[in-house]
Amino acid sequence: MARELAARHGLVLYQLEPLWRFASRSNASSHPLLHAFLAMDMDERWVDRSPEVMAATFHAFQGEGFELVLEDLRALPADRPVLVEGFALLPRLVAPLLSRRTQAVWLLPTPEFRRQAFEGRGSTWTIPAQTSDPDRALANLLERDRLFTEKLRSEAGRLDLETIEVDGAEDAGEVARRVARTLGLANAPTADLADPQSAPPTLTS
Repeated sequence: MARELAARHGLVLYQLEPLWRFASRSNASSHPLLHAFLAMDMDERWVDRSPEVMAATFHAFQGEGFELVLEDLRALPADRPVLVEGFALLPRLVAPLLSRRTQAVWLLPTPEFRRQAFEGRGSTWTIPAQTSDPDRALANLLERDRLFTEKLRSEAGRLDLETIEVDGAEDAGEVARRVARTLGLANAPTADLADPQSAPPTLTS
């Protein structure tokens, strides 16, 4: 969806994932959560800990490394607006950067849709299969992500930022159109979007 919107509206696309690329620009002192996660084996990551602990200690869910994202964005050429996409865009970190509240939108998948998305991609068992207890690992992963989604919902609501519930009732094209309308891209000609003065950088998660 992000790639399609960027291509259609002449935006530079910056995607946060994979977050591991930040490891070479950090260390255990500057980014302890990231490096602790990287040091764990698969059971330690997904089987041995509760979903609550997973959510509370996952670096991206806590905003660790966001300054490296900003460093990357500042290094981009300033002649085109940027579409930034990724789950590490926490509302509380993004809000101070916005010149208007509709410059960002968070897609909030229901647990059922998230499971359907994994199954549709064929990635449901990609991580769990690498553990000693795939069923438990999958349940932990899905619950961790549900907790994170609820955190995003609460944080965005408190800051009066835009969200879109994704439950599978609408196809990807309609959700993309809703995102574009929210961000003010739906009727904006490419020529205007190419002018950074008329279209400030846009963020979506």
